[in-house]
Amino acid sequence: MAVLNVTPDSFYDGGRRGDAKQAIADGVAMAACGADVIDIGGESTRPGAAAVSEAEELGRVLPVICGLRKEVRLPISIDTYKSSVARAALGAGADIVNDISALRFDPAMAVLVAQEKVPVILMHMQGTPRTMQARPEYSDVVREVRDFLAAQLYDAMDAGISPQAIVIDPGIGFGKSVEHNLQLLRGLPVLAALGQPLLVGVSRKTFIGKILNLEPDQRLEGSLAAAVAAVLAGANLLRVHDVGETSRALRVADALRFGVTE
Repeated sequence: MAVLNVTPDSFYDGGRRGDAKQAIADGVAMAACGADVIDIGGESTRPGAAAVSEAEELGRVLPVICGLRKEVRLPISIDTYKSSVARAALGAGADIVNDISALRFDPAMAVLVAQEKVPVILMHMQGTPRTMQARPEYSDVVREVRDFLAAQLYDAMDAGISPQAIVIDPGIGFGKSVEHNLQLLRGLPVLAALGQPLLVGVSRKTFIGKILNLEPDQRLEGSLAAAVAAVLAGANLLRVHDVGETSRALRVADALRFGVTE
């Protein structure tokens, strides 16, 4: 899953895409580099990020979705927790809803996903993007994240969403310390045992920077190491900024797992 942020303030690629034309070109390049899904976001969810209005978010993402839909045949996901934004994005050509709140922030989101019969990604987060890194605390982070995702999975099915349409995400970096993130990555087999496709996002995140004492633009190698570790531990989908490099690393990981070399 390639990250295509159209925001001024995302932690790594914020402000790099000044207009829809540049974002569309970047999306086409990501597809050519091996992306399977392109995830478009119009509101930063980095720690401490300020919320944006529905109108501003729509103004950022809709031109990109419309333009990219004409250029690539890959599934497009919309990274939003607002049902109104998701509805408009699906109408413009998006195929998947990626909700960092796991359907909690907007009660209408579950209804929309059920009605539209589209896949949805449910992510764990302690708090909100504004507060999540203030003092993240867990007694057993793997168990608590598993229990949360299981509960949201059942709530989604109760709302009429097919279990075959639900992906789960432990929310690396969303209300977690460095050690919490490492424990979750080690504990991915526990989350995979829930039986749903498992998405993991480690790309260039703060925990890698703290381990290596490096800024986001220097975290590629650490991101690749964490990505391969996540796949070997049971992740089915990775949300990444560096599509070509990660695709090549994962070909080696797949060869280790399955003996596939072509």
